[in-house]
Amino acid sequence: MSRSNFMWAGLLAAVGLLLSSCSESGAETRQAPPPPPVSVAEVVAKEVQQWDEFNGRIEAAETVEVRPRVSGYIEAVAYEEGQEVRKGDVLFVIDQRSYRAELEQAEAELAQARTEAELARTELARARKLVEAQMIAEELFDQRAAAAERGEAAIRAAEARAEVARLNLEFTEVRAPIDGRAGRALVTPGNLVSTQPNATLLTTLVSIDPIYVYFEGDEQTYLRYVKMARDGERPSSRDAHNPVRVGLANESGFPHEGYMDFVDNQLDASTGTIRARAVLDNSQRIFTPGLFARVQLLGSGSFPALLIDDKAVLTDQDRKYVYVLGPDDRAERRDVTLGRVVEGLRVITSGLQPGDRVIVHGIQRIFMPGMQVAPEPIAMGDMPHSAPRIAALERDGEDAAATVLEPGR
Repeated sequence: MSRSNFMWAGLLAAVGLLLSSCSESGAETRQAPPPPPVSVAEVVAKEVQQWDEFNGRIEAAETVEVRPRVSGYIEAVAYEEGQEVRKGDVLFVIDQRSYRAELEQAEAELAQARTEAELARTELARARKLVEAQMIAEELFDQRAAAAERGEAAIRAAEARAEVARLNLEFTEVRAPIDGRAGRALVTPGNLVSTQPNATLLTTLVSIDPIYVYFEGDEQTYLRYVKMARDGERPSSRDAHNPVRVGLANESGFPHEGYMDFVDNQLDASTGTIRARAVLDNSQRIFTPGLFARVQLLGSGSFPALLIDDKAVLTDQDRKYVYVLGPDDRAERRDVTLGRVVEGLRVITSGLQPGDRVIVHGIQRIFMPGMQVAPEPIAMGDMPHSAPRIAALERDGEDAAATVLEPGR
């Protein structure tokens, strides 16, 4: 064999080996991957009640602007700003000296009026005896009777003046009109407060327990509630203490319970909403007036429903669908109609049946209906037992989808 023929034979052998290696590698690549693991939960079927959600504000049941009833200089602030006070506690003290002197003068005038009235009564009794004996003229008797009546009237007038002076002296101690929490002292000792023309604002006082949450509902919601009350499905909040649940801005869910006690008598024409109020227990001092609150109000009577985890719901343009575990552990697509969220699960109004097993976790690895999967049973709403593994697969699915959408990634 010539040298050139030997070189061509070696080259053809090398090419053959390379093609054989590529063929074996392609065969290995074409092997079907194992079914992806997914978490499967059975549809929950039970009686539920729907709750409507609103945004509201916490407000005090009672709010009082504390103002003086008499004028004078503030002598002392008798409370700590921001503390809780009881009805009748002294908050401010106004200089009492002039009002105490007025009371003493009024009491002295009352004593004088009583003395003069007693003298007039004695003279009237003497005149009555004399006129019966015809020893004085009836005209003089009439004068004595009128003097006695003037004396009684003078007593009543003096008593009224003494009572006014006593009240003015009492009003120099500005007391809390309700139980609640006092605000900042807006006037400090040494300042003059007046009742004319407008009484000086000293501080504000808000009640603490119970406390209100106000919220507003739209016209459609109000009409739905009216229809439910008319049909006997749920009583009106004007007639019954329908339950409410409340959550604050830093809380998840609605951990606080209360009840409805007021619905306004008309809708606001400018906003198309109607104002409502619920009562909450605040013995633990959780709520402060002005806080934002999320409110849930009972929005229906009891009805049978099918519930699934929201994580199982996928979107195809304007349609919602889920994957259901079918024969041979294959994923079957089911178009569904969604209702509201109840107790953390989504109501399905159509598309599923009791007993259906819905794929909840790992659905990112299902690329087409009919694909075989490796199911792992869980309870609806629970995390999968192999949560890290499923989560990793879900992240892989998201990365794959992002690569398709962003080819240059």
